[in-house]
Amino acid sequence: MNLSLEGKSALICGSSQGIGYAIAEELALMGANCILLARNEENLKIAVSQLDISIRQMHSYHAIDFNDEAALKSLIQTIIAASPVHILVNNSGGPSAGPIVEATEDQFVKAFHQHLITSHILTKAVMEGMKNEGYGRIINIISTSVKIPLNNLGVSNTIRGAMASWAKTMSNELAQFGITVNNILPGLTRTQRLNSLVAAIAKKKSLPAEVVEKNMMAEVPAKRFGEAAEIAAVAAFLATPAAAYVNGTSIPVDGGRTGSI
Repeated sequence: MNLSLEGKSALICGSSQGIGYAIAEELALMGANCILLARNEENLKIAVSQLDISIRQMHSYHAIDFNDEAALKSLIQTIIAASPVHILVNNSGGPSAGPIVEATEDQFVKAFHQHLITSHILTKAVMEGMKNEGYGRIINIISTSVKIPLNNLGVSNTIRGAMASWAKTMSNELAQFGITVNNILPGLTRTQRLNSLVAAIAKKKSLPAEVVEKNMMAEVPAKRFGEAAEIAAVAAFLATPAAAYVNGTSIPVDGGRTGSI
């Protein structure tokens, strides 16, 4: 099974920490040259310095606000002018929690732009290089709400669903060029976002955070939270030559929590 990414370049969004960084770490171990994108430059400096370079991989980073469309378009043109991107990981922090009936129109617009529009800009920019190389992997980190909407995540449920439909459509159009488009649906994974969600629930229900975590874990057949590295392992496989015939899928990585086949 060919799992080598030597000579491939990977652009990973939201990669200064959490799931994004874990994916960059795994791709680097498999030989890829990684380009990290996120807002926090200090965190990016630390992250890129920790990636594997045992086979002379070349890693870099760019600090960028994904809500700045003009800056994003300029940056991605600079990146692809230097080298084709073979692997694109679309990953961004999720919208704030809350019931959908309390969501404002601006929250939907902001989340739609941050997730779908950003992913579309980047995908359109890198796909010509992927076509020329005869190799492309577009991997979107979304949510299990694509399968079953999650309580108290009204805006997120809506935008994640749009992302999944966008990705499926894109996968159908790009497959003939050797480009695959797949979605990973993380479940409850130990990240800063999960910590924030636990804190918000604990405050709202006047419960200790430990109790909230225990109750959340009880909903997972594996009876634990996932680790970022476990999400990264699936993303890394999808990025490899071995996954060339896996296309247009949405794969839950959630310890069995999602109640659908």
